[in-house]
Amino acid sequence: MKPTTTTEISTYDDNEIVNHSGNAHFSDILAANMNRRGVLRGSVATSAGVLLGSVGLTACGGDGSGPAKPPVSNGPKELKLNFEPVAHTNADLVTVPKDYQVSILHALGDPLHYGDTSWSDTGTESAESYQRRIGDGHDGMYYFGLSDDGKFDANRSDRGLLCVNHEYVVAPYGLHPAGSTRVDGKRPAEEVRKEIFAHGASVSEIQRKAGSNEMEMVRGSKYNRRVHSATPMEMAGPAAGNAKLVTKLSVDGKEAFGMNNNCACGYTPWGTYLTCEENYLNVIGRAVDDDTQRSASEIVALNRYGLPQGRENPYGWDTPEGEEFKRWNSAVSAAAARDDYRNIFNSFGWVVEIDPFRPDSKPVKRSALGRFNHEGAWPAPAKAGEPIVIYSGDDARNEYVFKFVSDAKWDPKDVNGGAAAGAKYLDKGTLYAAKFNDDGTGEWLELTHGKNGIDASNPVYPFADQADVVMHCRLAADFMGATKMDRPEWGGVNPLNNEVYMTMTNNSKRDGVKIPLDAANPRIGNTNGHIVRWREEGSQAGTKFQWDIYLFGARVDGKQSENLSNLSATNDFSSPDGLYFDQRTDGGAGLLWIQTDDGSYTDVTNCMMLAAIPGQVGDGKRVTTSDGQETIMGAHATGANVRRFLVGPFDCEITGVVVTPDGKTLFFNVQHPGEDKGDFATNTFTSHWPGNQPGIISHHQGHKRPRSATVVVTRKDGGPIAL
Repeated sequence: MKPTTTTEISTYDDNEIVNHSGNAHFSDILAANMNRRGVLRGSVATSAGVLLGSVGLTACGGDGSGPAKPPVSNGPKELKLNFEPVAHTNADLVTVPKDYQVSILHALGDPLHYGDTSWSDTGTESAESYQRRIGDGHDGMYYFGLSDDGKFDANRSDRGLLCVNHEYVVAPYGLHPAGSTRVDGKRPAEEVRKEIFAHGASVSEIQRKAGSNEMEMVRGSKYNRRVHSATPMEMAGPAAGNAKLVTKLSVDGKEAFGMNNNCACGYTPWGTYLTCEENYLNVIGRAVDDDTQRSASEIVALNRYGLPQGRENPYGWDTPEGEEFKRWNSAVSAAAARDDYRNIFNSFGWVVEIDPFRPDSKPVKRSALGRFNHEGAWPAPAKAGEPIVIYSGDDARNEYVFKFVSDAKWDPKDVNGGAAAGAKYLDKGTLYAAKFNDDGTGEWLELTHGKNGIDASNPVYPFADQADVVMHCRLAADFMGATKMDRPEWGGVNPLNNEVYMTMTNNSKRDGVKIPLDAANPRIGNTNGHIVRWREEGSQAGTKFQWDIYLFGARVDGKQSENLSNLSATNDFSSPDGLYFDQRTDGGAGLLWIQTDDGSYTDVTNCMMLAAIPGQVGDGKRVTTSDGQETIMGAHATGANVRRFLVGPFDCEITGVVVTPDGKTLFFNVQHPGEDKGDFATNTFTSHWPGNQPGIISHHQGHKRPRSATVVVTRKDGGPIAL
């Protein structure tokens, strides 16, 4: 039994296309009847001008007048960027403007409580201890102000609870002494347990250092906790108790065990954290001949969600001996679902609500918000007497944008209501998928059982009830004709005007033939991505909207025909991913932060974060991309309204960002620095961050192994961030 050579853990291939539906785009319908380009310059374009506030019809190489000025929003004050933009760099450091400084709040393996050893830099920490240590793959996060009596205080900046997602162990250089290993195809049980506990999320109490805006973690706080891939959770909403959630671990289908690959996040006005399961396919396998044990509808659903028979578990969590590891394979292996794990796959892909202020509370999976590669759950500002509205992206190529509208109307008395408030607002409501029409209008397509043909006789999939709809909402959206997008990732709602922004990171598979272009996804081989935004008609819960493309990602040294937003060396970017609207109370609300997870520009610069002062839908013009697709673009970027604020270390993704209410402390995450290669014999990796970051606190300094970490950014003069 000779061990194999050390290997990196493989991850779910997000290049894989699982949406093979034939749902028509608006452009397909037009093309079936008349010349599409002629229509866009004729009657449809004219109606678009009315709907978008008389946007001009100027195109690349075309004629026409410029756009009319849209109405000016009434923000609390005019935002103005106040920092020198950071230049491109491939340095293995976090680089910030000269008047700023960084520190490390916590990194992979830091203990949350006393009694566990500090980080050893050798990977020898026990698996069991990772139930009390900071996890791996720092990602989405949110800051909740903490009052002296232990409640949520939305205005407090010097003391709070920070919730951080730990998405995955893409290259576990830190976790194991010599990386991940296999013996005769099987993973060691202790390695797998450690990875299970390193996933999920952490909650930690943080406080400002005396005389400073910097933050430090309060080790040993009663609020510090880990929620991981083995934590018991409640299933709630329409899917709770459904037969398709019955497993050997949950014979009534009302409990789930663990959450996986939590990427982006959200928050609620009552003070709870929403963490979202994205690439959970990383942890599930399925037997080669499993289709023979499944119904026709099960096979349709499993294939549509990316789990065909014979798919190996990428992490190998199902390979060690023992009952505890069998649940990571969804094969039918017994006579009844209550005796095996055939339905375990259906227990992942949800939004999970965590109450950070009640450390003994049980996390809840809120099924009404749908099941897919949940990148996040971004709420619109809550208004008394109106529904709670939450937006989500399905992060995979050719997938959809979703919206949830609660049945219950918001009552501010529910602040600090915990899981009870969550049940009130998140367990009953209406789920929608977005359709972006080529004329700049859009509509929300209702995904409700018994409406619009979503029922047991549906030709795409026989939906038995609303539990079936939310569990397989991709199939419902296929049938309804939602727009296939270029990897919908992070989103946010501008608190100044309620317009919604969502990043489309990239889609190298959009070839213009098998995957046609449309106005909302207008570039072939979209390696640089773009950001779509929309304004709801009427209330935030409305079913119609108007949209445009806020910014196109592009290299400043690339083709000018691709740099449609006129980016310069001070603000060019590729593959927008993280996105966050500042909620600060110092007058800086509405500042937009944009982060990248890029592979197309890393020869010039590491991944980055930019600060932006957004305009609004309709402030730009019509353009035609170099691929001949007409679309609607926002106003050009300038050095005054978009600037690069920081650049991360080598091989990393910049992700997760939040600012304290007073605007003086910013947090962001560096994920998987040095992910590409490592030599454990010499402790040499492509990155040695954060151990090489100058000026950081001692227990993070000098270590060789790269580690994901949460970074704190402050101004040296104590002023507000970026403004």
